[in-house]
Amino acid sequence: MSQASNPLRLPLAAAAEELALGLSDTQLDLLLDYLALIAKWNKVYNLTSVREPQAMLTQHLVDSLSLLPALRRHAGGKAIRLLDVGSGGGLPGVVIAICDPLIDVSCVDAVAKKASFIKQVAAELHLPNLHGLHSRVEDLKVPAFDLITSRAFASLLDFTQLTRKLLKPGATWLAMKGQHPVAELAALPADLDVFHVEQLQVPGLDAQRCLISIRSKSVHPDPSHCD
Repeated sequence: MSQASNPLRLPLAAAAEELALGLSDTQLDLLLDYLALIAKWNKVYNLTSVREPQAMLTQHLVDSLSLLPALRRHAGGKAIRLLDVGSGGGLPGVVIAICDPLIDVSCVDAVAKKASFIKQVAAELHLPNLHGLHSRVEDLKVPAFDLITSRAFASLLDFTQLTRKLLKPGATWLAMKGQHPVAELAALPADLDVFHVEQLQVPGLDAQRCLISIRSKSVHPDPSHCD
């Protein structure tokens, strides 16, 4: 559905341009369609406490879009499989699936209604590369992934320990955080390598955001994935 008259269209397009994402009109429409689905199902599924449209745009969509430049560097233009942990209403997983069709995204959440919502989004927006999984992440039995992401899911220690068996050897965890998580980084085991900490610039959001890139030291990584 065209979102040309949507008042959120211009600020979304401006944010995508500022982040140099090169999104098409169709992708911008899909992002706004997704935001409309969150608003529609929020009363039933309690997907987010943020209700005001402009705040939802900035705090959810644009915040998730800020991950994409780093994510694309890691993906290297290849078709990969990504797991988004504790995805809730699909952030950043749905945003990734819309913006990068080559990335096959599975969003896992322990809450059945939230996993069902992801399936609904995939069906309504015709996103064959988006999947909703209802499970505790530690109980998930699926092939290992090329990348695992999270956005305010848990501590870095819990995030990596709960998903370690789901990450391919030499692959990367990408954790979106607010302020630089000094204590969480110090709590990580010695066999994990925090090889990059990047400050994320979120257009329109006056708050600190950073992205933590982690991999296991036990396997020599693909040099093309290094920063």
